[in-house]
Amino acid sequence: MSRKSVLPVIEELNGLLFYPVQYEGEESSKNVFYTGAAPNQQAIPATDYFLEELGVEKFALLGTDYVYPRTTNNILESYLIDKGIAEEDLFVNYTPFGHSDWSSIVADVVALGADGKKVGVISTINGDANIGFYKELAAAGVSADDIPVVAFSVGEEELAGLDTTNLVGHLAAWNYFQSAESDANEGWVEAWKARMGEERVTNDPMEAHYIGFNMWVNAAEAAGTTDVDAVRTAMYGQEFPNLTGGTAVMLPNHHLAKPVLIGEITEDGQFDIVSETDEVPGDAWTDFLPESAVLKSDWKDLGCGMYNTQTESCVQIQSNY
Repeated sequence: MSRKSVLPVIEELNGLLFYPVQYEGEESSKNVFYTGAAPNQQAIPATDYFLEELGVEKFALLGTDYVYPRTTNNILESYLIDKGIAEEDLFVNYTPFGHSDWSSIVADVVALGADGKKVGVISTINGDANIGFYKELAAAGVSADDIPVVAFSVGEEELAGLDTTNLVGHLAAWNYFQSAESDANEGWVEAWKARMGEERVTNDPMEAHYIGFNMWVNAAEAAGTTDVDAVRTAMYGQEFPNLTGGTAVMLPNHHLAKPVLIGEITEDGQFDIVSETDEVPGDAWTDFLPESAVLKSDWKDLGCGMYNTQTESCVQIQSNY
């Protein structure tokens, strides 16, 4: 929501915004570099994990009522139907920020599996509402083995200081976890804790910010100026080591190529990484909505964020999503 509000100002003044949080995609601005995950770098791989590794046959798509969950779930509904999941095997529900009464929703999720089919929850629930949701699952006697939850907005910072008893075994999908094993990450975490305190944790948006900031520095040095247009041009193809052992690359669509990690929540509020991919190029426009599948973002060579590959023309309108 805040990014959408800031965007017209950044574009009018020709500024640069580095956005380090996962987002819903379906947007491409020449004034924004999206260093957080697009849906194909978080939501789609997490859904594939449910389908392929956990054998989930029915899906509850639960989200907070704002643009990120609604757009992400719109993409996931289309994706799951393409994968052969019947519409009646999908349960979609949105709740306000801070929602606390989860009893009826959890009952609906449990009822989804009354026929014995495996149910999984894809969670775009945001903020404190997660606490009540996981508590209600536990109160209903539902474990991660019974109905696994994979969250896109729950990370180390959200878990810090919480009683994770009810969360152990549930999942989160990000591009970075503090528990990632690499020399770069070990030194980075140590430096953070030395400065901020041993109890403080690192998380995915911090890594995305770290990568984006260093890319901007390197681009400004390469351009020999902090002029926005010159720095933007120098950003294309920038590479910087990520903290999981690979290399992040800035693409012409203003998204990064970076790995996708899935982790199980542990008792200490960290994550046991159970799945990790190679670097996945971020997509501005999803392949799983017909109106977006024909669009391409390429600010380097085409100078366009919404290039229609069928009409071979630059679209000048914004997406409806």
